[in-house]
Amino acid sequence: MSAYLAAATLLTITPGLDTALVLRMATTGSARRAALAGLGIATGCFVWALLVALGLGALLAASRMAYTALRWVGAAYLFWVGFRMLRHPRRAFLAPAPGGKGHRTAFVTGLLTNLLNPKVGIFYVSFLPQFVPHSVAVGPYILMLGVIHVLLGLIWFLCLILATQPIAIFLRRPAIVQGCDRLTGMVFVAFGVALALESRPR
Repeated sequence: MSAYLAAATLLTITPGLDTALVLRMATTGSARRAALAGLGIATGCFVWALLVALGLGALLAASRMAYTALRWVGAAYLFWVGFRMLRHPRRAFLAPAPGGKGHRTAFVTGLLTNLLNPKVGIFYVSFLPQFVPHSVAVGPYILMLGVIHVLLGLIWFLCLILATQPIAIFLRRPAIVQGCDRLTGMVFVAFGVALALESRPR
């Protein structure tokens, strides 16, 4: 278990799409929206872990058609979100929309960013089983490992959100907000293009 915790922690804190999204929400939105985006990402991870635990993740790994279809949908979504940030970057902090629409959008963005990325499913299929002992039931143990990874991610997102709060006023200046949107947009577009061009993992 200690080996898994070390590996999962390292993978969690490695900069990537999830970190970029939460940082963008925390610096140019609000701590609550960032937390909801992180919760959406964590929910997506849990769904993938559940699918792998049920054995459905192996189907994605084995089926070229299923992987390709999900890969193209995910790439299109990432490109669309990134393009919108590049095309219409904000210049001011926007309060959440009435009725909590902004908060729902943050959660759904985090969820879909993770859920529509088949690389996460393939990663769980190839990574989690390595840490399953021979003497335990595979499905429940894999689900437990997935939950641990989700909790590590939530802790990491909380650390990111807390770290940005002392300089939140500076980070919400118009030029900073615009630059953050454009930088995050480029990250999303880059990940979308990479996902579209990537061949099915071996």
